[in-house]
Amino acid sequence: MCVRPLLVSLWFAFSLLSASAQTPSNNADWQIVGQNINPANYYGITVANGMIGLVSSPEPMKVKDVVLNGAFDTYGRGRVSNILKVFNFANMNLEVDGLRLGSKDITNYRQTLDMQKAALTTTFDHKDKVSVRQTMMALRHLPFSELTMVEITAKKDCEIIPMSVIETPENLKEVKNFYSEIDRSHVTIRLLTSVAKSPSGRHTVAASTSFIFEEPHGQEPDVIHEDWDYNMHLAKFKKRLKAGETYKFSVVGSVSSTAHTADPHNEAERLTLFAALERTERLLSRHNAEWVKLWQSDIVIDGDPDTQKAVRSALYHLYSFVREGTGYSLSPMGLSGLGYNGHVFWDTELWMYPPILLLKPEIARSMLEYRFERMKMAKQNAFSHGYAGVMFPWESDADGQEATPVWALTGPFQHHITGCVGWSFWKYYQVTKDKEWLRTRGYPMLKEVADFWASRVEREGAGKFHINNVIGANEWQENIDDNAFTNGMAKTSLQYAIQAAQEVGITPNPDWKVVADNIPILKFPDGTTKENRTYDGVMIKQADANLLAYPLTIVNGEPAIRKDLAYYEPRYSPEGPAMGWSVLATLHARLGESDKAYDWLLKSYAPNQVPPFGVLAETAGGTNPYFATGAGGMLQAVLNGFGGLDITDNGIVQLKTRLPKKWKSMTVKGVGTQMKTIQVK
Repeated sequence: MCVRPLLVSLWFAFSLLSASAQTPSNNADWQIVGQNINPANYYGITVANGMIGLVSSPEPMKVKDVVLNGAFDTYGRGRVSNILKVFNFANMNLEVDGLRLGSKDITNYRQTLDMQKAALTTTFDHKDKVSVRQTMMALRHLPFSELTMVEITAKKDCEIIPMSVIETPENLKEVKNFYSEIDRSHVTIRLLTSVAKSPSGRHTVAASTSFIFEEPHGQEPDVIHEDWDYNMHLAKFKKRLKAGETYKFSVVGSVSSTAHTADPHNEAERLTLFAALERTERLLSRHNAEWVKLWQSDIVIDGDPDTQKAVRSALYHLYSFVREGTGYSLSPMGLSGLGYNGHVFWDTELWMYPPILLLKPEIARSMLEYRFERMKMAKQNAFSHGYAGVMFPWESDADGQEATPVWALTGPFQHHITGCVGWSFWKYYQVTKDKEWLRTRGYPMLKEVADFWASRVEREGAGKFHINNVIGANEWQENIDDNAFTNGMAKTSLQYAIQAAQEVGITPNPDWKVVADNIPILKFPDGTTKENRTYDGVMIKQADANLLAYPLTIVNGEPAIRKDLAYYEPRYSPEGPAMGWSVLATLHARLGESDKAYDWLLKSYAPNQVPPFGVLAETAGGTNPYFATGAGGMLQAVLNGFGGLDITDNGIVQLKTRLPKKWKSMTVKGVGTQMKTIQVK
């Protein structure tokens, strides 16, 4: 083997990758522009890296919220755990000739998210004095760190005072602020740091920031620390600019907590030191290179730029909210804020996980690891309710305990989630064929899921193994018997457990088949699937019976699928969540009714977009973005509906489908473990 040419080739490939990473994204398909920004009607867009989420603000150089994945404490609504809102360490202030700039002092305010590079750029002018360009990103290669790059161009001679600010949200307590300088012959690092306790004192949280200057060492501006009060302190510097001069600098910051490390104070400062000494260009290059890798799995729609941008936005948000190798999962609102307390529901396995599994199996594996690591708590939950196996909580927090507020009956009764977890584990094996993973992770999980259902059914004789007293996917029907989706998912996960046992050479428990064969799927006299034993045709919140045709295959054959669609479509509430409509889109696409499917696809996201970036709310007219569950459903309509992708025992296969009239073609890149490219025309 000739080593030198190989090294040269590798270097050349890396150079091309770096060059590609640095190329600006001029394609409008990759840009989300904040249109007509109105602070009174503003829903921020998030830059995130699967660990930290930074939510944009209508205020210049500010961030509304910073969310840290994996860190929970009991506070706020519902007397249950809540994901932590942590130090806002990405905030900045700017003074120009002694005036602190606010929204009333600026013009031409514009914010643009570059989805290709996961970077939010804000630009504005201050009178005839300065133009400002600020670009912010949650660094993809450094999970706990953020980078902000600033360019200030003087239109006339002026003095600027930029400030790096750490602000403390109300939920943190016992705040301590620190400032220190580490001086070396080649560099001086100035660290602005805050440390506090979470609301109950369970966790310690720390954040630290530092400036990165472009001047040679010894010529940087002098930095001054101001400690205003316990809830805010800052570091600032002064610079005189001549007309036409552009001054550039960066700020790096890191955050950590005892949910991630034993010593978050020192960890946050060390991570900030590391980022500061990496310098801006190296940070930017590595961040961009990671996003180049992520976007190797993409969906390209030719002929419909509006849908193309919506699909890219959904993919961007899912990629942003989760990452490989963490053992963390996805909440319905991702890292866009505190919605649903940051808990993990069925939204993960049934809605967000399938498109990630198709395009990024390595990330999907992290989501499954979240459940596997919490099996002990799920076993305790089953034991407490008188069942065997695992009973996963409806709302899962960092520990995997039931974290649903007591006033919501979904906690004790929405049992289909345990089937959804088992279903997702078998789907991973179908895609990857990773038998070692199946032996150590997949089958152990599916066995416990099957044991739960075997203990959960009430056995009244052949064909009469009922699952009574549950809440199904349609949560408006509480404490009902033999719910269609619950029963269907129980049957399916039991069958998957049998297959998993056989795959790893274990004789499956014969009772699993007995149970699976005897769980009923109720029907109306005309053969339409009946949502539950007492269902009488009332309006429903979201898909339930239709889920038996997709993603399950219990209802199959065109006549049966059409019969269920015709009955339930008029009964979907206009106030229901986004993902219900996406199921209808997927089913109609698979039936070859592409135009009807396209109408449902649009309904699954377009009415839910809120200003100024069009981020998704949970419902039409809602105000709780970003609804990552809806994004997952919409992507399934595109991938599994129009794209025809189907996960089977033979891996990922493609069904014959038709595209909407507006679409000339659709290309899905980076599918499955082999990174295949699939085209639909």
